[in-house]
Amino acid sequence: MTEPTRPTPPARTTGAHPSAGFLAEVKDAVTTRAALLVLGVLALQLAFVTSYIGAFHHPKPSEIPIAVAAPLAPVAERTAQQLGALPGKPLDTRVAKDEAAALQQIRNRDVDGALIVDPAGTTDRLLVASGAGASLSQALEEIVGLAEKAQGRTLRITDVAPTDAGDARGLSSFYLVVGWCVGGYLCAAILAISAGARPANIHRAIIRLGALLVYSLAAGLLGAVIAGPVLNALPGSIPALWGLGTLVVFAVGAITLAFQGLAGVVGIGLAILLVVVFGNPSAGGAYPYPLLPPFWKAIGPALPPGAGTYAARSIAYFKGNGAAGPMLVLAAWAVAGSAVTLACAVLRRGLPGAAVGSGLPDDAPSVPRFAAGAAEGADPR
Repeated sequence: MTEPTRPTPPARTTGAHPSAGFLAEVKDAVTTRAALLVLGVLALQLAFVTSYIGAFHHPKPSEIPIAVAAPLAPVAERTAQQLGALPGKPLDTRVAKDEAAALQQIRNRDVDGALIVDPAGTTDRLLVASGAGASLSQALEEIVGLAEKAQGRTLRITDVAPTDAGDARGLSSFYLVVGWCVGGYLCAAILAISAGARPANIHRAIIRLGALLVYSLAAGLLGAVIAGPVLNALPGSIPALWGLGTLVVFAVGAITLAFQGLAGVVGIGLAILLVVVFGNPSAGGAYPYPLLPPFWKAIGPALPPGAGTYAARSIAYFKGNGAAGPMLVLAAWAVAGSAVTLACAVLRRGLPGAAVGSGLPDDAPSVPRFAAGAAEGADPR
């Protein structure tokens, strides 16, 4: 007896119909969200190129703070006026009572150098601090040296805060902070990739912030140990650098979590825009603030890489003097990022699909393929 023939279920298809053509295949393969994300990456790349080249292609000294001291007050005042009147205003001069006062201003990071005038002779001394940035001290030497030569005088250089032997051009502080920043936003990005860009509720948001804090403590300590005892690249207190590193990592991570709470996975790109595209060129690493163009000079101290770099140099070479302000900036970013992250979780509580998504059009819920296949009579297996 012949068994009845079972009807053949309709074949499952994915993508566009073969007859629809190549353009339809492209439209099906490249979603609207993917296209928008690629355009966003292109914009981020161009901003990166523009920011770095714009900040570094033509460093120009502008209002470098310098103290002037002399045994006679009128001599110091006259010299300060002459230096302050140089074309382009490369120096911001101020008169110090004596050499000891000028030296204290350098150590407090109130000025970046000091000219000690000797009215009884023809040789003056310039006190610099390469620990604040080798390119900055070199700029001071060149500017003041030319001015002294024009007056028929010579200049002797004394570095009162020299960089450590393993800290080439004083860049170790900058690269350490950059590493901490990278860790901060990558940790937050991984939390988003593994559990959704937006936390489902406030408890999940608190857990993410707690995980970020634990990571920040570990990253801060390990970074300080590697830069200090392991590589001998950066002097200074390990506990102080540990605290700074923890604050930098947590601040950047909290910013990234906040952006993700506001914009989904697009928030990762926004964090990179703020920290990498704008923050790194303006951090004062290769070229300290007085050598940067006005825009980068203005935003640098207010962003985590700049605040972190300044504080790291203060801890390493100036016994922590001048680090309080940058630490407050980092603390403000950490608090603001945490507050926005928690607020986003509270506002989205109870909303369907709030735990994930990029905020782009293709994040709208769609019918699962299993359900669609079942509706068409397809084999559900």
